[in-house]
Formats: sequence, structure tokens, C-alpha cells
Amino acid sequence: MFRLKSSVVIIHITGWLICLSFPLLFISGQSTGLNALSILCSANYLIFLSTYLALFYFHSTILFPKLFCKKQYVLYFLSVLVLLMTINFLKPLDHLIAQLKPASVARMSSNPPRSKGPGNHRPARINFVSDFLFLLTISLSLANETTLRGRQTEKKALFAETQKKQAELSFLRSQINPHFLFNTLNNIYSLAITQSEHTATSIMKLSNMLRYVTEESKRDFVLLETEIDCLKDYIALQQLRLTAKTTLAFSVTGQPGIKTIAPLVLLPFLENAFKYGVSNQEASEINVVLTCTDNSILFTCSNKIFRTHQELNGTGIGIANTRQRLDHLYGDRYSLRIHTSNNIYTTTLSLPS
Repeated sequence: MFRLKSSVVIIHITGWLICLSFPLLFISGQSTGLNALSILCSANYLIFLSTYLALFYFHSTILFPKLFCKKQYVLYFLSVLVLLMTINFLKPLDHLIAQLKPASVARMSSNPPRSKGPGNHRPARINFVSDFLFLLTISLSLANETTLRGRQTEKKALFAETQKKQAELSFLRSQINPHFLFNTLNNIYSLAITQSEHTATSIMKLSNMLRYVTEESKRDFVLLETEIDCLKDYIALQQLRLTAKTTLAFSVTGQPGIKTIAPLVLLPFLENAFKYGVSNQEASEINVVLTCTDNSILFTCSNKIFRTHQELNGTGIGIANTRQRLDHLYGDRYSLRIHTSNNIYTTTLSLPS
């Protein structure tokens, strides 16, 4: 930001110094009877300065952003040409030169130069300097706006990259909920103590989940079928601790086929359902539906809320991280709707397939 402001300020100062020092070049080493202060305070100089400063800022605030940046190049160059013709018509430089060199002008009036046609009362050199000054003003304006917008683009790119890294870091931190892992290990330990026939199957499901989290999650997209398998393993492990008071329905409609999805974007919503939608005292129900169509993947998860709103609002880090990942991977091509009605918490996520 400091570099951006510094470069813009330097360009503005350079333009102002050129305008301030330009007329002084004409009286250097000449006896005109005028000093620098009287020149800078003269009406012709103020008109000259105002004209070129207005040209600079008119180009910076209107022509460049509204025409050049929107790729309306023909209209932009026509506008610049009209401005050049206007400057040549107003002749602010000619009037200033006439003030700075009255003796020369007087000699030109008494001994007019020979010409082949009428109306040729101004040396071609002044026209050349006027056109050069016009092009210099436009060039400074272009340099100023190009530098400013280039730095802004660079800043936005760096900010987007930072957001991406933060989202990735948050994702890595929240891939496996430690409480889920510890509880699952305790449940498997209990199965092993009782020599349950489900012990080996539970260990295999946990192993599959850990492999999926540590290996497949490194990719931006994975097969939808592998994501569904991860959800099934998670549900099966969670059911180790559930009582008969909890009813869970998980269904997949349509054909996953070769559809792809960002890994572990559905798991945080399922975790929330088990975290806030399960009670040991009351009957609870969790409904999860995954619908596959030709062009989209629709995930819906609903559950009754048994926690207070303060507890619910204070533990939305996983959902926030998931939103960041969705923004990064899908942009504006996804839809996420979370709402509560009659104490039923419903999440609806639509993704392109």
C-alpha cells in the first residue's frame, strides 16, 4: 500500500513540477523584463496551467476508466483527438509564449515572415511544443492510472492467495474432529473388550476414513462415490454410540457415476447434525439425502436442535471454513442455504457436477 501511494504521489508531483517550470525555460538567459513570480501569477499562465491540469484529471477520471478500461478504444482515441483539437483551438501555450517573448512578437509584427498562404502567423515550433506537451500530459495520466490499477490488481491477487492459504490451513485443522476420533477409539475399545463381532469392521471403517482424509483430501476434486463412502463410514462409526432413541436415514438417489466433488465438503454438515441433533433423553431424527442429476449434486441434511442458540452460534467454525473452500473451488457456481424452522435445522447445498 505504501509503495502504491508513493508511486502515485511521485507521478503527480512530476506533472506539477513540469507545469510550474515549463514557462521558466523560455525566459532563461533572455531579457524580457519579467521575473518568475510575475509569470506564475499572470492570467495567461493560470489559464495554461488550468487547461493542462484539467486535461490530466479529465483523462484520469473519465476517459481512462470509462473508455480505455472498458476496451472502447475507438471512442477513446476519438475523444483524445477531440481534446487535441480543442487545445490547438484555445492555444493556451501560444498566449503564454506571446507574454514571455513580447520583444520577439513585436519584431514578428513589424517584420512578418513570408509565407505561401494566409493565416500562417505562428511558428511551427510552438505547435510542435504544444502537441508534445499534450502527449506528455496524456502519457503521465496513463502511467498514473496504469500503475495504480496494476498495484490494485496485485493487491487483490495477494489477498485472494492469502485467503486461499487460510482456508486450506483451516481445512487441514478441521479435517478430523479430535472428539470424534477419541470417542470412536473408545467405542472400538469397548467392542474389543466385549469381543464384539463388529470390532474388525469398525476398525476398517475408521482406517478407511483416515486414509481418505490424509490422502484424497489433498486433491481439489475426488469421485463422488468416494465421498459417499466416507459419509457412510462416518455414519456407521457414529452409530456405535447412538441409542435406540435416534433414528437416522441416509439415502442416495441418482447415479454418482463419474461425477466429482470437492473432498470433505459434506462431512462438516453431517458432523453438525450428530453434534446438535442427538439427545439421550428425547427422540431424535437425522435425515440425509444426496440427489445426483445430470448437472448438479444436491445435498440436504436436517435434524432437530437440542442445543441452545448460543451454543449453536458459537461453534460454526467448521461451516465457515467449508464456505471458504466452496468459494475458492466453486466460486459463484454453488448454492448453500442454512435455515431453522420449528426447531428443525436444515442445510441444503447445491453443487455443479
